[in-house]
Amino acid sequence: MKKLSDQPCLIARSLALVGDAWSMLIMRDAHAGLTRFDDFRKSLGIAPTMLTARLSSLTEYGLLEKRRYSDRPPRDEYVLTEAGRDFLPVLFAIGAWGRKHRGGGEVTRFFDAETGTEVDPVTIDRATGAPVGTRPIRIAAPE
Repeated sequence: MKKLSDQPCLIARSLALVGDAWSMLIMRDAHAGLTRFDDFRKSLGIAPTMLTARLSSLTEYGLLEKRRYSDRPPRDEYVLTEAGRDFLPVLFAIGAWGRKHRGGGEVTRFFDAETGTEVDPVTIDRATGAPVGTRPIRIAAPE
């Protein structure tokens, strides 16, 4: 994945940081308000060594910030940074794709905490106003 971070493609660079499932799910849980190691571990059922590695990477890459909440015993929490908060639309875009192509049966739903309405994300191209995925794209290499 480190080689991807040097690519000119911003999708590749981003996947180098958060391209594995555990990192995505940690980010989902952080957006749901989880901040502590044990809470992430219980929610995800992830091995402690794997969780430690993923939290370290997400902190190193600036999506989470590690803050000490107890000195005795030493305990840290992980809070979203601006970059981490900006990642929520990415998670919802993946969820919308999953609803369309991997749905069926019992599924988790996401609601706006203020309005109580279910979140139904749409990704729109700012220049054309068209939903992303409805028009052909062209990839241009850097000049």
